[in-house]
Amino acid sequence: MGDQDLSTELAGQGYQLTGRHSAVKLCYWTKESLVRGRDCYKGRFYGIESHRCLQMSPAIDSCNLLCRFCWRNQGWENDGVMPEYDDPEQLLERSIEAQQRILSGFKGDPTVARDRWEESQAPRHVAISLTGEPTLYPKLNRYLELCHERGITTFLVTNGTNPDGLRALDPLPTQLYVSVTAPNQAVFRRLTLPAQDDAWARLLESLEIVRGLPTRRVVRHTLVRGWNLGWVDAYADLDSIARPDFIEPKGYVYMGKSRQRLGRDHVPDHGEVAEFARRLAVRTGYRILDESPDSKVVLLGRSSEGRYLPGREPVVDRLVPLPVIA
Repeated sequence: MGDQDLSTELAGQGYQLTGRHSAVKLCYWTKESLVRGRDCYKGRFYGIESHRCLQMSPAIDSCNLLCRFCWRNQGWENDGVMPEYDDPEQLLERSIEAQQRILSGFKGDPTVARDRWEESQAPRHVAISLTGEPTLYPKLNRYLELCHERGITTFLVTNGTNPDGLRALDPLPTQLYVSVTAPNQAVFRRLTLPAQDDAWARLLESLEIVRGLPTRRVVRHTLVRGWNLGWVDAYADLDSIARPDFIEPKGYVYMGKSRQRLGRDHVPDHGEVAEFARRLAVRTGYRILDESPDSKVVLLGRSSEGRYLPGREPVVDRLVPLPVIA
């Protein structure tokens, strides 16, 4: 990481820097899972145990978008070139060690069960997101491979503007998230402020690629009132390109650095997100499977495990947890 001031700021915000361009940060829901036994919506939807989930980024200072709703630090982004990069073996070891350091203080907390804390010391899931665009890390394939060799499942979250990176994935992550945060190119440019003029075309190309990938695939719509909430038909057309296993409409959360760019009036309530999801379900033919009002997110899928009753709250069956990788 080239900017020492930004490195110091990140460390002050609770990031554990694990290399020249990588970091780990304690997720709110990891703490909630340890202290109160509450898992995040990914636990509810996909069977993830939040206290055993490690949140990290292998590209903390590399991103080609400056999304207004992003709660992370911005200002150090580059054009996606990573001339020097960390060894993936060291990156995984340091990430696990950083998570263990972060959670060490919970060992003596009387509200935390000892067996649950011990489980947290051996992560079973890595969320490759946090900040930056992870597909820009040149050794991502090896990092995924190392995780899977240890029986650690992986979520990879991408902004979708690096189709070559998606095309090169081998092995595939256990679950692939693609953020589709705008219904059209005009909104995309105003909301995400892309570095490349062809970023929208790259996103469309990525959706075509995602359609054929043999892994669990999710399209995420982060909804910001007054910016990109609406345009249901346009979002449905984009979803029809990728035909993901699941679609997640999720409300923008007013937190972190996004508060310097957006206001509280841009935060939709869960009712708005749920209505958007209902209309999107009708338009796409997907079913509403579940929802998490605490996180302002609704899960749509092509699975028959859930059903939507018009005019009523969704009636849901729990989804099958992620497989444990041998």
